[in-house]
Amino acid sequence: MLAKAPTLAADEIVVDLEDGVPPEEKTDATRAQMVAAVRAGADATVAVRINGVGSPWWRDDLAAVADARPEVVVIPKVESTEDVAAVAELVPAGTGIEAQIETARGLVEVERIAAAGHGLEALVFGPGDFGASLGVPVLTIGAGSWDYALARIVVAARAFGLQAVDGPYAAIRDLGGLRASAAHALAHGYDGKWVVHPDQIAPVNDVFTPSPEELERARRILAAGEGATLVDGEMVDKATHRLAEALVARAR
Repeated sequence: MLAKAPTLAADEIVVDLEDGVPPEEKTDATRAQMVAAVRAGADATVAVRINGVGSPWWRDDLAAVADARPEVVVIPKVESTEDVAAVAELVPAGTGIEAQIETARGLVEVERIAAAGHGLEALVFGPGDFGASLGVPVLTIGAGSWDYALARIVVAARAFGLQAVDGPYAAIRDLGGLRASAAHALAHGYDGKWVVHPDQIAPVNDVFTPSPEELERARRILAAGEGATLVDGEMVDKATHRLAEALVARAR
């Protein structure tokens, strides 16, 4: 799987040292596999998800990250600006950081986390651990109702110039449910969505890529001038122009 990942049409490959590795395998040998995978995926954007700050493994993970030098480090279960600062202190200069918001405490602190700096590039929603944190009786990661969390995370991200990325949908064969989940995140303003299987890449890319019809409408709006006017029977104005410009930028 590590060898195949860089050949896939994903925007970022995340090599996982946290939930994807059982405790008895969180060893130097596993970290060596991570280092080899990062180096082999040099033509792709590669991230490494370490174990959470305060766990028995996170410092050893970051020592291996310093050797591998991925573009990005993903911090799980971030609950404070101190979590971000602690990781930033130990990663090579220029390494991007993504913070996963996946606990009740993390959501309460999300605005302060978004403002942490230290190379922070994105906030990533983690629906599985978030549901467990709340005690929600949902047994499929990505299922459930998370409108409040999705909205609060994306607002915090945008307020501080960060990307917002939705977490995975674990029902691998339910591509309809995956599309609905991705469309829901897009409707909140998210930039993308994590996937956990190659079959999920194309549907998610399709949802987050504007259709030719949407692009054509955006161009008609931009051609209509900045004053309030009608396009396709709908009032458009300067705010609509900004929406159209954002859609065209996403298409690029």
